[in-house]
Amino acid sequence: VQLQASGGGLVQPGGSMNLSCSSSRNMYTINEMGWYRQAPEKQRELVAGFNRYGTIDYSDSVKGRFTISRDYAKNTISLAMENLKPEDTGIYYCHAQVQVMRTWDYWGQGTLVTVSS
Repeated sequence: VQLQASGGGLVQPGGSMNLSCSSSRNMYTINEMGWYRQAPEKQRELVAGFNRYGTIDYSDSVKGRFTISRDYAKNTISLAMENLKPEDTGIYYCHAQVQVMRTWDYWGQGTLVTVSS
């Protein structure tokens, strides 16, 4: 599975930004798909994702500000980020998990989001 992320860049605090991730695999065959981020000197953490149960998980720190969506026709997920804060700064990675015989995890190349004035 290849994941191609787009979006990212520099935005001021309070601003908005959208990220997109396209999958080379049909999303109906992907168990979980979402966005993680890694801030400097911190571990990678889940930001928002569609889990295997068909529901959405959000990090507490982004609830009410970020919205994840998906387009099956385009095999794409998107992350709409609003009211961005400096602590949202980090490298955002698209992730997909596939269950075929065993669990396979795939990562996109990462896109840098910098929230700064």
